[in-house]
Amino acid sequence: QRQLVESGGGLVQPGGSLRLSCKAPRMILSSYVITTMGWYRQAPGKQRELVANITGGGTVNYVDSVKGRFTISRDNGKRTVYLQMNSLKPEDTAVYYCKSNRGAIDYWGQGTQVTVSS
Repeated sequence: QRQLVESGGGLVQPGGSLRLSCKAPRMILSSYVITTMGWYRQAPGKQRELVANITGGGTVNYVDSVKGRFTISRDNGKRTVYLQMNSLKPEDTAVYYCKSNRGAIDYWGQGTQVTVSS
């Protein structure tokens, strides 16, 4: 069983919305609440970049290009982090990856494709 399981990608028109979810089914709650969760994306021919992350304490960080459009949140009881993406643009098209970080331990999800196109 994978450490992180992502869902919610798909095809959407410009201006539309999607919500990505990432669940950590194997992580115990006491570890999850101190784990920083993040979303990264990689477009064809480009390097993987951080989109947003959220610490166990709820501090959030966004790349400038998504500020005001994307919202990251977490539900510790469900061991799940979300990325609400609004006002999507074609340049948001990428494979989106979930990542967990706790000290020196990182896990990555398998990735979910987001395509913004008319």
